Amino acid sequence: MGDRLTILGLESSCDDTAAAVVQQGAGGADILSSVVLGQGDLHAAFGGVVPEIAARAHAEKLDLAVRRALEDAGLALGEMDAVAVTAGPGLIGGVLAGVMLAKGLAAGAGLPLVGVNHLAAHALTPRLTDGLAYPYLMLLVSGGHCQLLEVRGPEDFTRLGGTIDDAPGEAFDKVARLLGLPQPGGPAVEREAAAGDPARVPLPRPLLDKPGCAMSFSGLKTAVLRQRDRRVAAQGGLTRGDRADLCAAFQAAVAEVLAEKTRRALAESGMPALAVAGGVAANATIRAALQRVAAEAGAAWVAPPLELCTDNAAIVAYAGAELYRAGRRDGPELAARPRWPLDDRSPALVGGGRKGAKA
Repeated sequence: MGDRLTILGLESSCDDTAAAVVQQGAGGADILSSVVLGQGDLHAAFGGVVPEIAARAHAEKLDLAVRRALEDAGLALGEMDAVAVTAGPGLIGGVLAGVMLAKGLAAGAGLPLVGVNHLAAHALTPRLTDGLAYPYLMLLVSGGHCQLLEVRGPEDFTRLGGTIDDAPGEAFDKVARLLGLPQPGGPAVEREAAAGDPARVPLPRPLLDKPGCAMSFSGLKTAVLRQRDRRVAAQGGLTRGDRADLCAAFQAAVAEVLAEKTRRALAESGMPALAVAGGVAANATIRAALQRVAAEAGAAWVAPPLELCTDNAAIVAYAGAELYRAGRRDGPELAARPRWPLDDRSPALVGGGRKGAKA
């Protein structure tokens, strides 16, 4: 094995078809190319991701993404050291499309195959972008997942807490639909909240009165619905100011819950650094709240660039490189998995949501 590994990564766990080439070595990692083909237009009319449509689009676009990623990197498939692919968790049709293509590419080019847990790829992102040393505390917060993890190695994760129902991104999407805002809901709610006053709408902070790091966001979404209906009944509709205030109050509540639970996790774990990843990490209010928590705890703060917080294949390729160095090799038996907990030693989190039971 040479000092530097060149890895082709594939990602298709939800509604972004992605491929990337990453080089990783003792001196750090470089993203040679990163291609993300979104599906927003295909799902816009349905108010959310339709699994069957997403799977078909992945099957049609994955080879195109791979070709572009190799061309952008100026390398051929045979110059890769391995092929890494998201093997779960995610929408099973999309995951299966990626795994099948990766198997074909690896077999055809005689390359090793490495199956990557999508959540682990997010959790290792601070090592790709900032060279963050183990161990550290990771808040993984996205449309389908919310977990506080001690990260001690590429396959060594301890879950300290997480959501027992809706993930924050899922709640953002639902609130956006309740208020007539476009999808994806996170950016739409954040834009609207900028003009709102969070103090005008009383909303709960779920589970803050309970010990530990468990979180819940489903009831918060329902509270927004009730506040909306109360205003509609009283005045015959929502004003623009009402909608902005509802968005601001909801965003503030989510930020406060995430900040307090993260504060508890830092105190419990004694970790020297706090990192955040996942699509919801793009929210400026939430980022600022978490950064304050890190500063108060005297912990280092790492927030990867926004384009690496959402789904992409560069983080999959990097995670594949770490796993490859640790001796991981997968063969034709590699299975696509709709659920794949990072920490299988801790009890499963109770609850469902858009992507099923929480890993």
